[in-house]
Amino acid sequence: MEGMPRPRRVARVPSSPRRLARDRHGRGLRSPVTGPHLPLLTTRIDEFEMTIAATASYLRGLWPELDGAVFEVAQAPAEAIHDDHVDRWHVSHDERRIVFFRLPIVRFLRLQEGEDKDEKLLIESCVFRAVGELIGRDPWELAPGRYRHF
Repeated sequence: MEGMPRPRRVARVPSSPRRLARDRHGRGLRSPVTGPHLPLLTTRIDEFEMTIAATASYLRGLWPELDGAVFEVAQAPAEAIHDDHVDRWHVSHDERRIVFFRLPIVRFLRLQEGEDKDEKLLIESCVFRAVGELIGRDPWELAPGRYRHF
């Protein structure tokens, strides 16, 4: 057995870079995970951004002062940690812009250990407080009766 030559492996050269990543073992391209009959998968980041957008849209419908206001989502600020708190949003009155920092808000949510509904309520409360800060109102004045049933 020692004298028998080892068979050589012949390296196949893929025809395109995409084929190298998506065509393993010559089985063809992968199909989508969800298929044509199921909705696309959403990530936690998508859910966070949709909650911010829906709440901002709701408040824009109630308060004309929010016309032209910009709502943005960022991962985290450069300097979010202060002596007594962590910034979860930044309000720029001159630019009429609110930037929500996803990571500090999400980390706060993880401390609460709640259900999905509770997480959405906490994200909405951040939007209400930031909008209240932008237009100079108490967050509870922004949508009277919205959370009366809780």
